[in-house]
Amino acid sequence: MIKTENLTFGYSRRHKVLNDITLELDKGHIHGLLGCNGIGKSTLLKLFVGIMRPQSGRVTINGTDPAKHDAATFADMMIIPEEFDLPNITLEEYASITAPFYPRFDRGSMMHYAEELQVDTRRKLNAMSMGQRKKAYIAFALATNVRTLLMDEPTNGLDIPSKGVFRRLLASYVDEERMVVISTHQVADVEKLIDNIIILDAKGVALAATTMEICRRLKFGRAAEGDKVIYSEPTIAGEMAVAENETEEDSMLNIELLFNATSANRDHIVELFNRQ
Repeated sequence: MIKTENLTFGYSRRHKVLNDITLELDKGHIHGLLGCNGIGKSTLLKLFVGIMRPQSGRVTINGTDPAKHDAATFADMMIIPEEFDLPNITLEEYASITAPFYPRFDRGSMMHYAEELQVDTRRKLNAMSMGQRKKAYIAFALATNVRTLLMDEPTNGLDIPSKGVFRRLLASYVDEERMVVISTHQVADVEKLIDNIIILDAKGVALAATTMEICRRLKFGRAAEGDKVIYSEPTIAGEMAVAENETEEDSMLNIELLFNATSANRDHIVELFNRQ
């Protein structure tokens, strides 16, 4: 479990990036971390892995402070940042150097993931395109079999076929003992994977709920007469709305609409999800 309590962080005294963030992210889920540019999503992932320390409040990974750099904790978690450099070696050479830090690393799985993602394991990593480097790193990360996997914009740079393979591999990765946290703007790429959604804004956590709970409380699509509409916007398909789901009817989640509704009418969303 990842747990934060009243976590606050800023790069200066005047510029607070994260304000009073209290969250519990449980294993067995793919968590989607959403928010506008500059709101602190990438910073929060770095706080999760102890690269940065909160100014106030605390964060723990399975009860341990990641800033203490405990070896056992680090051996069971990994982050894939949005942008990264890799050395002038092949993926297999990279794995031979790095894999000993991850006790459950499986070379056969890495080669399988690399093949699925069409990564040439004979090429030098630093000579690959951004998309190929990302796919190579994803193949390595999945093969570590860590129980806490953090991903920052994982689909950036991937072509359309690779996004489909990525979704399939990630869906099979998560089990009762593992969790994935994805920070992304590309919600369409992972919409059907995410089963818990966290929306951050300048005030802190605007929404933290499972997709099941969201669809129980909200409905998405064309509004009917008498609906308590929270937000609507014109689209090619007509006026699309987010409304209170007073009858708990089945509704297909639209994460983009949900995000826009939360941004436009935060107080209503917060009040609705705080109701018993």
